[in-house]
Amino acid sequence: MPSPRRAVLILVDGLRPDALSPSRTPALEKLRRDGIANLRSRSIMPSITLPCHTTLFYGVPPERHGITTNTWHPFARPIPSLFDAVHATGHRAFMYSNWEQLRDMGAPGSLTESAMVAYEGAPGDESDRRNFAAAAKRLARGDFGFAFLYYGLVDMVGHGEGWMSKPYLRQVARADRAIAGVLDALPKGCLVIATSDHGGHDRTHGTECDEDMNVPLIAAGPRLPRGMAFRRPTSLLDLAPTISAWLGVPRPPDWSGKPLFLPRR
Repeated sequence: MPSPRRAVLILVDGLRPDALSPSRTPALEKLRRDGIANLRSRSIMPSITLPCHTTLFYGVPPERHGITTNTWHPFARPIPSLFDAVHATGHRAFMYSNWEQLRDMGAPGSLTESAMVAYEGAPGDESDRRNFAAAAKRLARGDFGFAFLYYGLVDMVGHGEGWMSKPYLRQVARADRAIAGVLDALPKGCLVIATSDHGGHDRTHGTECDEDMNVPLIAAGPRLPRGMAFRRPTSLLDLAPTISAWLGVPRPPDWSGKPLFLPRR
């Protein structure tokens, strides 16, 4: 009997590709060696957190979904999200986050479990670490189809101290340690995708400059190429189609992107 399909999406808010290095981010570097990557994957405009996540989960650009700030509003024409599509086919979907605005990435009832350790907003904030530790413990049981894990403090430090500053890079290293704990706990055979919503420059983001628009994209899983680069451009639009294809979930016709790869059965 074939193993059940599982997919885990890890998103580090505000992570620039040039912040990755073997010494600072060994977990992500190992994932990169074990899989396929693009360190110049593209965000969307405006390169802001909620528009980016809305594009990622609903599979359409801001011109279609209409979210252009970090304030949510209902769509003029409904679109099923990745969580909605996963739920509709009976897969169990989980989310671990510390940013409340992400609650709208699926319709009510689309999540089997949603865990949120509130962002504390103070130096030494531990909400991301505790979120990822809880996720590692829960996902080790293997009874899920899709799980989304969000790490927000890299972006917060970028706004406070500046992108590529020493505090920013230290927070990137902390994110990598949290990711390592999850990767060690996951059952074998999972597809793991690690990425970001946007980068940043100085103490901001939201523009079309490469520092804001380039994000890392790393994917590793059974029968995927190892240590290779994607052969075509990639963007946030491609993630929902990729994950749904991996899980065998029918793709909603509204989605704009294309799967980056297909599972080999």
